[in-house]
Amino acid sequence: MSDADIIVIGAGIVGAACAHALAGRGFDVLVVDARLPGATAVGMGHLLVLDDNAAELALSDYSLQRWREWGNDMPAGCAYRNNGTLWLAANEAELAVAERKCEVLRQHGVAARMLSAAQLHEAEPELRADLHGALAIDGDGILYAPRAAAWLLESARLPIRQRQAKVVELDERRVRLDNGQRLTAQAVVLANGIQASELCPELPIEPKKGHLLITDRYPGKVSHTLVELGYVTSAHNASGPSVACNIQPRPTGQLFIGASRQFGNTDPQVEGWMLAKMLRRAVDYMPGLAGLNVIRSWTGFRAASPDGLPLVGEHPQRPGLWLAVGHEGLGVTTAPGTADLLAAQLCDESLPLAAEPYSPHRFLGVAAHA
Repeated sequence: MSDADIIVIGAGIVGAACAHALAGRGFDVLVVDARLPGATAVGMGHLLVLDDNAAELALSDYSLQRWREWGNDMPAGCAYRNNGTLWLAANEAELAVAERKCEVLRQHGVAARMLSAAQLHEAEPELRADLHGALAIDGDGILYAPRAAAWLLESARLPIRQRQAKVVELDERRVRLDNGQRLTAQAVVLANGIQASELCPELPIEPKKGHLLITDRYPGKVSHTLVELGYVTSAHNASGPSVACNIQPRPTGQLFIGASRQFGNTDPQVEGWMLAKMLRRAVDYMPGLAGLNVIRSWTGFRAASPDGLPLVGEHPQRPGLWLAVGHEGLGVTTAPGTADLLAAQLCDESLPLAAEPYSPHRFLGVAAHA
């Protein structure tokens, strides 16, 4: 007899969304998590549409629509806001990139518009005066991801059982806990971020270290999430240490400041040189930041796949083991789409998105039972 219909490993935002979707289909779901610090607990909670490629755009746009639907029901503690993102163009070349992005997004039905330099200054007067304009994506938002993950687990149609334990071994439909106990299920979903590689070493996941800091309360300083347009090239696709201006207003009046990325560094300690580099970049766009009081800084690790897209679907060599990993910095954004896509595949339903771009087959080979 199984201990559950489905065991989900990982109670972060992706695991919680998967558990929510599966419980909504009538499954008895057990979520197992060691409560290790993960990306959900230390990220910015930025909900954004990205269009580096068609698959990223499809998954992020679908997921943003789902977040907006959920936003009507989420409690205040989730801090959901539809505040929009401004992608800042520092020169004419970046402005041209913004205009191309705007056109692509509009063609896909995303609410996007261009702001002139004057319109940008009116919208965000704290920014430096010589910026050339911005791409505004009005449907983007923010939330407090740890509380949103808890809400997903609490609000499912069927109760979701939770257990605090560390999974130390994974054998398709069976898991072994650190106390030696074995649990069985009809299917196991692996959704525990960077820790997934400990249970599934063949996964092509690499940690990207990131720093964040938060200021004291300064209500009204910023109203949109502000991201430099160079973020896409200077941070998102970089292979070495990189920073980019990313300033997010929180409902408390505080400001989140990021973003940084480092490969090949698994030390969780905050590094002063990286914080300084990140702050200098942010101050370059918003000079008044230099006079604000920073109250805390921290780090986290994003689980990155080689092509920047998550692995969503059944493991081709391990029947009964389903993957929802490798989201890098888009785990919070794309959790709803990931969950819907995985649940639809597991239940053999019509798919909300084309599955192939996110299929684990692209890295792990063809199915052993094909």
